[in-house]
Amino acid sequence: MKKFFLLFIFSFTLFFSCTPEETTTYYLIRHSEKERINPRDRNPNLNIEGEKRAQNWSEYFKDITIDAVYSTNYNRTIQTATPTALSKNLKVDTYDPSNMYDSVFQKNTKGKSVLVVGHSNTTPAFVNKILGENKYESLSDDDNATLFIVTIKGDDVTSESKKVE
Repeated sequence: MKKFFLLFIFSFTLFFSCTPEETTTYYLIRHSEKERINPRDRNPNLNIEGEKRAQNWSEYFKDITIDAVYSTNYNRTIQTATPTALSKNLKVDTYDPSNMYDSVFQKNTKGKSVLVVGHSNTTPAFVNKILGENKYESLSDDDNATLFIVTIKGDDVTSESKKVE
């Protein structure tokens, strides 16, 4: 009986030590095309092309699980994030680009699939912060189609970037 008990404990411990590692996936994009009517407007809305692209992002993410949507607190980023958030029945949470990927954000997003909408400089910087290396440079001002995907599984962190037209 003692042998069976020890075998049970060993099997139980082995089973729980082999549980799959949690995976966190970040999808990071720059806001869609913005209005450029007033060069002094620091908080413009999306233009018509930008509204279409925001809808296209929603379509792109249609069959991808998204558990949370984050955006900087600017009209153009929130308007880019909103169609995807609505399609997933989520709200758009805001983050401070000067304090990105802090311990609170990491804790709140661990094990989830998350869309993060930022800017030409903050989006690659956010990716670099997650990676812990300076891999990506700022996007050009006319690049609204780059998608960064960062996957974290245990200690393994991978990234890729691609254009989504």
